[in-house]
Amino acid sequence: MTQHARYLSARMDHVAMSPTMKGMIAAEKLRREGVDVVDLGAGEPDFPTPPHICAAGHAAIDAQRTKYTANMGTLELRQAVTARYRTDYGVEYAPDEVVMTAGGKQALFHAAIGLFGPGDEVITHAPGWPTIAEQIKLAGARPVVVQTRAEQGFVPSADVLLSALTPNTRGIVINSPGNPTGALLTEADARVVAAEAAKRGLWVVLDLCYEKLIYGSVPHNLPAIFGEAMKDRLILAGSASKAYAMTGWRLGWAVGPRAFASAANALQSHTTSNASSISQYAAVAALTGSQQCVTDMLTEYQQRRDQVLAWLAEEPRLRCAMPQGAFYVFPDVTDFLSPDGLRTSLALSDVLLAEEHVVTTPGEAFDAPGFIRLSYATSLERLREGVTRLIRCARAHAPK
Repeated sequence: MTQHARYLSARMDHVAMSPTMKGMIAAEKLRREGVDVVDLGAGEPDFPTPPHICAAGHAAIDAQRTKYTANMGTLELRQAVTARYRTDYGVEYAPDEVVMTAGGKQALFHAAIGLFGPGDEVITHAPGWPTIAEQIKLAGARPVVVQTRAEQGFVPSADVLLSALTPNTRGIVINSPGNPTGALLTEADARVVAAEAAKRGLWVVLDLCYEKLIYGSVPHNLPAIFGEAMKDRLILAGSASKAYAMTGWRLGWAVGPRAFASAANALQSHTTSNASSISQYAAVAALTGSQQCVTDMLTEYQQRRDQVLAWLAEEPRLRCAMPQGAFYVFPDVTDFLSPDGLRTSLALSDVLLAEEHVVTTPGEAFDAPGFIRLSYATSLERLREGVTRLIRCARAHAPK
C-alpha cells in the first residue's frame, strides 16, 4: 500500500473499540425493542449522583459559571483534590501538581502520551481494563501484560509485575482495586515494586479509579508507599465517577510532579481544553462535603457482592474469587465450554444475551478468556434474576 493509499493512520491498525462498551450498546437496542434485559455489564454505579453534588452543579448553572476555566481546572477544585489526598492518605501535593480531566480515562491518557513512546515497554497486568494497554499502544510504546492467577485472587503481586522487567522497561501501570477482578495490590507488594522502580528510574502510574470502593479495613495506602520511594516519578489517576456516582459528569484528575502536570496541561490545551466547568463545581462539593454517601454506597455494594457470590455458588462449576474492591465478580466459566458446544466465554456471553437477555462482558475483553464479568451495580432483585438466567443458560449448554 502506498502512502497516499492509506485511509486511516497506521496507529489505528492496533486500536479497537472498547469491548466493555459493546454490551451497553446491545442492551440499549434490546430495550428499545421492549425486551426485559438484565444488564450485568454496566461499569458504572446504579446509584443517582448524591443530592448535594447535584445541587452544586445546579448552583453553578444558575450563577452562569458556564465559561472556560483554566486548562488545569479551577484552583478551588485542585485545592480540594490535594486536601482529599492529604486527609485520606497523608500525602502532600500542591495545586499546580494537579490537572483536572474529562474522567479518569483522560488522566491515564495524559500519562501514556506524556511519559511513554516508541521503543519503550510498559508493564501492566491482566485480567485488566483494556483501555490501559490500548493507550500505551497509542503512545507508540509496547504494553507488556503479565497474567495474574484466579487461585491467588488475581492479585498483581510484586513477583508477577517485576518478572517482566527488561532494559527497555519505561514504566508500570497498576490498577487497584482492579477492573474486572476487584483485586488489590497489597501494601507489602507495593513497597517491593516501589523500591525496584525507584532503583531503576521507572515511572509508576496508579489507576485509583475504584479507590473508595474497598471492602473491610484492608490497608491500601498506595499513594504514600509509592510517594515515599519515588514521588518524582509517580502519577496518580483519580476519578469522581465511581466513588460519587458521577460517570456522566466526566470528571477526573491526574496528580504528579510539576513537570508532568505542566506537560499534561499543555496536552490538554490542544485537545479538550478544560473539563466541564459545571462538573468541576459539583466535584468540589463531592470532595469537600460529607463522605457518608460514599460509605452508604459501599455498604450496599458489599451486601450485593456477598449475595451474588452466594447465588453463584448454587452452581459449583461457576468458580469465583472473592473481589476485595470495585463492583464486579469474575467467575470462571470454563466448565461450560467445549469443542462441541460453546467454545469460548465470548460465545457464552453472546448466547446469554440472545437467549436469556442478560448482558455480561466476556473475559476476552480483559485478556482473560474463560471468564465473564458480572457487574453488581444494580438492584438485588435484578441480580437474582440475572444470576438465575445465567445458571439456566450455562447448564443448558454445558458439555454432555
